[in-house]
Amino acid sequence: MNSELEIRFYKLYEKLASLTQNINENPDIPSIEKILNEIAAMFRLSKGVTHFYRDPVAEKKGEGETMISYDTGEDGHPVHTVRCVNRLMSITTMTVYMTDKVEPLTEEELFKVDLTMRTAITFICRNRLQVIAEQLAFYDDMGYKNIRSFFRYLGWNGHQGDFNGKAAVNYNLRHFATVNENFGRKGGDTVLKGHYNRIEKMIGNDGMIARLGGDSFVCICNQTDLPDLLDYLNEAIVVADKEGSTVRISCCAGVFCIPDDYTVRVPNDIMGKIMHAYQVAKTSAQGNIVFFSDMLMSDKERSRRVQSIFPEALKKEEFIVFYQPKININTGELYGAEALCRWFHDGKIVPPMEFIPVLEETNEICKLDYYMLDKVCRDIRRWLDEGRKAVRVSVNLSRRHMINPDLLKEIIEIIDRNNVPHEYIEIELTETTTDVEFRDLKRVVMGLQEQNICTSVDDFGMGYSSLNLIRVVPWNVIKVDKIFLPLDGESQDSTRSVMFKYVVAMANELGLECIVEGVETTSQLDLLKQNGCSLAQGYLFDKPLPKEEFEKRLDIGKYVI
Repeated sequence: MNSELEIRFYKLYEKLASLTQNINENPDIPSIEKILNEIAAMFRLSKGVTHFYRDPVAEKKGEGETMISYDTGEDGHPVHTVRCVNRLMSITTMTVYMTDKVEPLTEEELFKVDLTMRTAITFICRNRLQVIAEQLAFYDDMGYKNIRSFFRYLGWNGHQGDFNGKAAVNYNLRHFATVNENFGRKGGDTVLKGHYNRIEKMIGNDGMIARLGGDSFVCICNQTDLPDLLDYLNEAIVVADKEGSTVRISCCAGVFCIPDDYTVRVPNDIMGKIMHAYQVAKTSAQGNIVFFSDMLMSDKERSRRVQSIFPEALKKEEFIVFYQPKININTGELYGAEALCRWFHDGKIVPPMEFIPVLEETNEICKLDYYMLDKVCRDIRRWLDEGRKAVRVSVNLSRRHMINPDLLKEIIEIIDRNNVPHEYIEIELTETTTDVEFRDLKRVVMGLQEQNICTSVDDFGMGYSSLNLIRVVPWNVIKVDKIFLPLDGESQDSTRSVMFKYVVAMANELGLECIVEGVETTSQLDLLKQNGCSLAQGYLFDKPLPKEEFEKRLDIGKYVI
């Protein structure tokens, strides 16, 4: 090799080494490839091929990346290969080719080619490992950006004004377990990926979406894209398999519209706001999508206070049982009662809507339910011992109990501990919203039936599976929600009137007790009689009464109808 070519080679190599040794900056890939091409041409090479494999198994299967930075288009044969295996067992190989038309490499030339290849392969190996490290750190095992990606995004845009016109969303796909049950894990993954890809397309390069785990996600988007995004989250149709089967997906979501000139001091700042709004959407009646606000934060503080003082309040027995009578409208007889919880704290009554939903967020509601059942059983036992005519009392149980495998045993233990005959207790359960809860509900109701404990389905008609619920589960009582009770003067042909008529008729035909809640007027009372419904509950007869007032009604035993 003449001295001029040698000088030229070492100048190129020196530049190559300089470009490939700095790992702290983004590498200048085009310049590196240009130098490699010049050196390849200098040594009469026809092609250079690099392979990268994550591990030996991938190499054996031929599953890796192939990179060709130099190719003259002429057929050639391999003349030299360099192979690099690092500590993480990823493998990089580089092979150069020459045609038979050119002179073979001399020993000195082979040394320089080898030196260039080893320098390049070291850079490629290190560069690909950085990509792998990036994937491991900022993507989950299914290829979705993870929470670290989201926090990094917030950190990169942490200056005042960086989030002008942006909104943050935390959401969860509702009832996704049902999708997995119906379409299998593979179909569920297809639905999840299709949903994720659609969101990515909607928010574009101006935002980002990350998966927290399972079917929970967070994203940042332009506020101008927010209406379309929320429409999609509220209800979307996603393909589940190759045959084109589709599934409807809806979400619970918490949204924070980031104010202009907002500064993100810590990533958890935005994260905390959207997670709180999401929890409200998930556990309250405000709707599936809730926007963060200062008022929501004050609600959060009230929730924390309720949760902090609840254990001591329960210990002090601040929760009092009120009884709302149930009336046989044909005879005026006091037929039964519903036990309702009232909380007296610091001389004031705490409205149920201020503490029941808060306790529903945790298992504390279960402690309150058991407390109420025990109080009711004590009252019934005392009424029987005093010679009063006791009536069946219904006690509400939260859905939270459904996950408790010992629920039946614990209910029966409370009743039997107070020596109350089972026929005086009615367990009132609300319609479920998922197939999983439905199975648990069926198990509990059938177990109570075996113990001669009456069961009723509360708010019938409010859930998604009402008809299936009474077809499969052996209820004793249907409680028709007041939203189905026609208003005074409402036409008999109205949707509500027709639905009410047929719900009552269906209950009677099935041999179920049917009681209507929220009866407030004599016109509504007449409507019940016309439709053959004999049981009613509502302010027309009595509001929820303190124990002493209810006992007076027990002693009288009848209402004037």
